[in-house]
Amino acid sequence: MNEIIQTLTLYALPVVFAITLHEAAHGYVARLFGDPTATLAGRVTLNPIKHVDPMGTIAVPIGILLMSKLVGGPFLLFGWAKPVPVDFGRLRRPKRDMLWVALAGPAANLFMAILWGISLRLLFESGDRSSFWFQMAQVGIQINLTLMALNLLPILPLDGGRMLFSLLPHQLAWQYSRIEPFGLWIVIALLATGLLGTLIAPMMSLGEWVVRLVL
Repeated sequence: MNEIIQTLTLYALPVVFAITLHEAAHGYVARLFGDPTATLAGRVTLNPIKHVDPMGTIAVPIGILLMSKLVGGPFLLFGWAKPVPVDFGRLRRPKRDMLWVALAGPAANLFMAILWGISLRLLFESGDRSSFWFQMAQVGIQINLTLMALNLLPILPLDGGRMLFSLLPHQLAWQYSRIEPFGLWIVIALLATGLLGTLIAPMMSLGEWVVRLVL
């Protein structure tokens, strides 16, 4: 039990920062491109309470963590926050601008992974290589790269799906949009079959390379 509590404590702060900045970034970029919906709803904020979904942000990740500890399997972070409200029709060029609004979330996670990487480097050079904060920095990198890679999967309603919709020709894009009601179930099926980790591995590796390059 103590090990589980320690793990929850270790993951809490990185997860909160990861989802908060990810969601706020969507709203901020939407505002830049003409849609103030998220701003008016109070969602362009670093206050995590505004973004937390009780099920997706708390219950599901904790449940996965507990199961991984009990059965001894790998821990792949999976969850979601309350979606930032974006009225794509209010963007100046809806289909084109959707790409940048969607990309903002994963880009924010990559940015945070880099910041955690800088913290890790500073702690390492100071000789502090086994403390709670050193471990948290490692977790922060992993969580943000995982969320970045997961959200870049080309499955609606994930950010990667929005980006693909933006890039496809109009007719193909609208046909592709029909899978959106089933997107979450597709991701859950991939998670249950173990394929999700395999699919996001290349993007994870790319993110790790970027973090190492910056450092």
